Amino acid sequence: MNNRALSGLCAIAMLLPAACTQFPALDSRATPEMQAADYPALVPVDPLLAQATAGQVNTTQTEQALDARVARLQARAAGLRGSVLTGAEKQRLAQGLR
Repeated sequence: MNNRALSGLCAIAMLLPAACTQFPALDSRATPEMQAADYPALVPVDPLLAQATAGQVNTTQTEQALDARVARLQARAAGLRGSVLTGAEKQRLAQGLR
């Protein structure tokens, strides 16, 4: 047997068990209230599209807000990079360590 025929037989052998599978009874999941309910109302698509675009993010405004936040955080980080001790405190520590 060549490879193509062997591959075909393997594929068929793998698909055969799936053909015998019992599907779940989907009709039994619908409650009587669901079956008695009216169909949903059809509405124009334009108001739905307007609602969808109203919730979009303004990229320019978001970018400006993020740039401002980055600048504030960088300024805060620069302030934290400085020395915590004053010159006199550093001298006193240096004398105590010798």
